[in-house]
Amino acid sequence: MVRIRVLVVDDHRIFAESLAAALAAEPDVDVSAAGSGPAALRSLERAAAEGRRYDVLLVDADLGGTLPGIRPAMPVQEVGENGLVDGISLVTGVRSAQPHLRAVVLAEKDDPRRAALALQAGASGWVAKDCSLSRLLTVIRGVLREETHLPPALLTGVLRELTAARKHRTESERLVESLTPREREVLRCMVAGLGRKAVAERLFLSPHTVRTHMQNVLGKLGVHSTLAAVALARRAGVGPVDLAGDVVERGGQLA
Repeated sequence: MVRIRVLVVDDHRIFAESLAAALAAEPDVDVSAAGSGPAALRSLERAAAEGRRYDVLLVDADLGGTLPGIRPAMPVQEVGENGLVDGISLVTGVRSAQPHLRAVVLAEKDDPRRAALALQAGASGWVAKDCSLSRLLTVIRGVLREETHLPPALLTGVLRELTAARKHRTESERLVESLTPREREVLRCMVAGLGRKAVAERLFLSPHTVRTHMQNVLGKLGVHSTLAAVALARRAGVGPVDLAGDVVERGGQLA
C-alpha cells in the first residue's frame, strides 16, 4: 500500500492534533502536526534530509507567526503587525523549495480573494475547516492526482479575482517597464524595505540623487507612497534586492 505523508500546520493546537488523529486512522495516511510556520519548515527540511518527504501540506489560512526569508503573499500594506504573515505565505515559500509538495489551505470561511491568492501561491486546494473528514480525504487524494479543489460556491468569485489579478499584473508590468535600469534597482531596494539612506549607501549615490530616483519611480508608476509602489512592484513580479550578496556597480551610466 502506498502511504500518503501529510503535515498539518495550525497554531490552534487542539484543532491540529484532532485533525491529525482523525487522518491517522486511515490505513494509507501517515500524518504529523506542526504548530507554527517555522516548525513546519523544520519538519519539512528534516523529512527531506531523511529521504521521507511529505506529500501533502494542510495549512491554516490564518496561521500566525514570522517566517524568516519568506515574502508575504499579500500586498505589503496588509501584512500584520510585527511582520506576521498568513498560511498562504508559507505555501509560497514551501512550494518554491519543494515543488513536488501539494498544499491545501484550510479556512474558517470562504473568501474568493484569499482563495485566489492561495492558488497563485501554488496551493492545490481551499477547504473549509468544518468540512467532513471524507471530503478532506477526497481533496488530499485528488491533489496528488494534480486536481485543484475549491468549494463550488467560490468558483465564480475566484475566477473573477484571478482575471482581475492578471489584468492588474499586465498593467503593473507595463508601468515597471517604463523605469530606467537605475530606477528599477531603486524600486527593488524599496521592495526590500530599505530607506533612502540605506539605498544611497548600497548604490553609492547621494541621498539627494536617491530622493530624485524615488520621486521619479512614484511618478512613473502613478502612485503617491512607497507602500503603493511596493505593492505594484510585487504585482509585476519585481522582487527585492539580495541583501546578503548583491554586488552593485559603481557610478557609470546607471547613476
